[in-house]
Amino acid sequence: MTAFVKTLGQVLFFVLVSWLLNGLAALLHLPIPGSILGIILVFVLLQLKIIRIEWIDLGAKWLLAEMLLFFIPAAAGMIQYQSLLRDNGLPIMLVLVSSLIVVMLSAGLVAQAIVKRKERTPS
Repeated sequence: MTAFVKTLGQVLFFVLVSWLLNGLAALLHLPIPGSILGIILVFVLLQLKIIRIEWIDLGAKWLLAEMLLFFIPAAAGMIQYQSLLRDNGLPIMLVLVSSLIVVMLSAGLVAQAIVKRKERTPS
């Protein structure tokens, strides 16, 4: 099977999981988006070894590589809110930058803690 067909099938798997769990979240009036539920479901299935990483690896890598494309519609949609950005642009930018810093620091600290923990544990 070619890599393209395999990747396409894996991407379709992620789309199907997202679509099904979006429907389930809407049906059950859950406050969590179906896509997040899908991520949790795939994680649990991987942890329980019901699905193997090889079965979804290429599709996941492709989706991550092309993630920026999924943000273009949201960025283009900001054009509708020019007055909001003009009036409140600076506070919005301060929140974005400060939250970016907090997320980066948190991720860095967690990564360092994981590395230290792995160094302490004998293999």
